[in-house]
Amino acid sequence: MAEIISAGDFRKGFTIDIDGKVYTIVDFQHVKPGKGAAFVRTRIKNVETGAVLDRTWNPTDRVEKAHIETKKMQYLYSDGELYYFMDNETYEQLPLNHTQVEDALLYIKENDTVTIKFYKGQAFSVEPDNFVELTIVECEPGVKGDTATNVTKNATLETGAVVQVPMFVNNGETIRIDTRTGEYMERVK
Repeated sequence: MAEIISAGDFRKGFTIDIDGKVYTIVDFQHVKPGKGAAFVRTRIKNVETGAVLDRTWNPTDRVEKAHIETKKMQYLYSDGELYYFMDNETYEQLPLNHTQVEDALLYIKENDTVTIKFYKGQAFSVEPDNFVELTIVECEPGVKGDTATNVTKNATLETGAVVQVPMFVNNGETIRIDTRTGEYMERVK
């Protein structure tokens, strides 16, 4: 039996079925204007085409939640065109194209475990762990005596991602990143 949810219960990452098409909620906002009824403003992404839509809902609108399968898989390698992931239970390999893995590539390296989401057997989302540890390959040196709080600089990680780090973090250090926001968390000893 299909699970029905109301628009007032929407959360980021929910997958919903609208007229036979599956969308994932990228962003949502509950709006209560001074005049008139409250509504829910959403940004939704079609899992098959990648098209992004902005849509508003009445909080009492009801929609069917889409059934999504998730699997933990290991990132193996890229041959330049496709990115290969392995199911750790069956050892089957799953090749995905760049647009399917683009966002996750900033935070994964070979042999890392990721969560892949499937709808009707088709992979549509690759998600790294919430926190990952990556090494800085390039950043400006900290300036001695520059101890002002909240001063940051750009650091390029081994995956090519560029993040803001505090001035005291140096080249070659390993840092923990929150992949949901792309923010520096701490140095790893």
